[in-house]
Amino acid sequence: MFVFQFLQQYHHYQSNVEIFKLQPDKPSKELAELVMFLAQVGQCYPEHLVDFPQQLKDLLSYNHTVLDADLRMTFCKALILLRNKNLINPTSLLELFFELLRCHDKLLRKTLYTHIVTDIKNINAKHKNNKVNTMLQNFMYTMLRDSNPTAAKISLDVMIELYRRNIWNDAKTVNVITTACFSKVTKILVAGLKFFLGKDEDEKRESDSESEDEGPTAKDLKLRYATGKKTTKHKKKLEKAMKVLKKHKKKKKPEVFNFSAIHLIHDPQDFAEKLLKQLETSKERFEVKMMLMDLISRLVGIHELFLFNFYPFVQRFMQPHQREVTKILLFAAQASHHLVPPEIIQSVLMTVANNFVTDKNSGEVMTVGINAIKEITARCPLAMTEDLLQDLAQYRSHKDKNVMMSARTLIHLFRSLNPQMLQKKFRGKPTEASVEARIHEYGELDAKDYIPGAEVLEVENKEAEEGKLEEDGWQSASLSEEDDDEDGEWIDVHHSSDEEQQEVAEKIKNMPIEEQKAKAAAVSTSRVLTQEDFKKIRLAQIAKELNSAPGKAAKRKNIEMDSNEEHRGELLSLRDIEHLHKKPKSDKETRLATAMAGKTDRKEFVRRKTKMNPFASSTNKEKKKQKNFMMMRYSHNVRTKNKRSFREKQLALRDALLKKRKRLVK
Repeated sequence: MFVFQFLQQYHHYQSNVEIFKLQPDKPSKELAELVMFLAQVGQCYPEHLVDFPQQLKDLLSYNHTVLDADLRMTFCKALILLRNKNLINPTSLLELFFELLRCHDKLLRKTLYTHIVTDIKNINAKHKNNKVNTMLQNFMYTMLRDSNPTAAKISLDVMIELYRRNIWNDAKTVNVITTACFSKVTKILVAGLKFFLGKDEDEKRESDSESEDEGPTAKDLKLRYATGKKTTKHKKKLEKAMKVLKKHKKKKKPEVFNFSAIHLIHDPQDFAEKLLKQLETSKERFEVKMMLMDLISRLVGIHELFLFNFYPFVQRFMQPHQREVTKILLFAAQASHHLVPPEIIQSVLMTVANNFVTDKNSGEVMTVGINAIKEITARCPLAMTEDLLQDLAQYRSHKDKNVMMSARTLIHLFRSLNPQMLQKKFRGKPTEASVEARIHEYGELDAKDYIPGAEVLEVENKEAEEGKLEEDGWQSASLSEEDDDEDGEWIDVHHSSDEEQQEVAEKIKNMPIEEQKAKAAAVSTSRVLTQEDFKKIRLAQIAKELNSAPGKAAKRKNIEMDSNEEHRGELLSLRDIEHLHKKPKSDKETRLATAMAGKTDRKEFVRRKTKMNPFASSTNKEKKKQKNFMMMRYSHNVRTKNKRSFREKQLALRDALLKKRKRLVK
């Protein structure tokens, strides 16, 4: 019975298809209903509907440009339904959907984009399907060069989304996306650049809104507990709430499992050279050029490339009045590394020094210039000359606090890099690290067969063994005394961790350098180091920067060392260039704008009486307010505003009492 009804509907569908082929541009509601019916029961009658999916694909492939929008959407939804039931091969269907992205139908493109991403995700859910992935990636490579910019852009969005979801996070996907950076279509070019730069403003806004909705911030908690009494109980509550908030934030923080896409590029040198050539001849907006400069600088800095023409190109924009000049200085610092010849970076430093670090500029401009020089020389110390360093060091006593502090940070940097370049009065007290500091010549290889600072582990182990033997000796002695005398007592031996660290540091300090290297090499090759071992090594290296050099008196004995020392990473932050130690004063216009912005939601303080009749004339009282003071100076109302003397108050009180008395008598 059911088979008969199904065959009846199927024959009805075939006849409607024949009619549709005669006029494919006309809508057909009956055909749409039949197609959806067959797609929903497709798994029940697989023998009869063997050719049904292919027939739908052919109808879409040949007529998608002239099809009615609703009917075309119905065909696509039917194919998606059949694919979800695993009745269609995914490769051929996805290739068809990529071709349909050329249609001028925004809703259809959005539906197809969602299905493509979801389907590829489901294909790779249990394990990577390399065969399907390779075929689709090759097809997408051709789609990125499609003449239709909309189809090419959505294909690129699909690849980027799959990479972000860790589905297609291989090097092949990344190198296919590199072709988008040379597109003549601005949208495709910007999308490719944003992918490699790791920027997506929409996602950033969404994450910001999510963080706002999560709950109270640290500022809210402090404000809440600041309003009450300053008691120990309230302080403990605040500390407990801050711990819970910190723990909650750690749980919410997503983990990153893949490296940056820049690391997966096959030939970064060739890629950077092509980008620079495109940048030099580009006629895009200034924002797009900035993105190109940013990507080139990251490539040069991360992969330590040789791109000498990039530095003169950037120097042209290094002017205080240039738009986004702090970002351009950031790009110059990112593109600096120790393999670049010092002569090339020296020209960049001199340009920054001559254009920014001069007394004719404001304090903020000078601060930005010194910060940029500091970040560049931190990556390429050989570029700094003694004359330039001595000139910049003189600003340590500048009247502007921002300039002064920036110059001092530059001096502090060279105390650890090469103190000999500084004048004697700027070198500070010699430390173990400053004595060992040395800038290697250009091209000199500083390869080590040991981990610097690993000698601290061997010294600590020896100290621990000696302490254990000593403690065992004390315990055995106390046991023997207890055997001899029942009133004997245990002897507790207390060890101070601070004292132990100072003893270890002192032993290493008095040890010859060759012996330190030998012990470090022995530890590095004898066993696998744990994270705790690396933490101890790092603390020992930090201590070298604080401890006085051998033969010098220590200025202070107890120094708290911060184990969370920030390391210089691959990428710079704009705050490193724009960092101001003292916030500049706002001008009058800024203060006025801030004050007016705070009054937008406030209501009027004065309650204005509304007239019952808006066309009625004004009262005498209202007219008096508009009159000139000279016309009203002899008026009674104006004269009574003056203060009365004591005699006048007496007379007024007497008259009032007499008047009241007469009224009572009557």
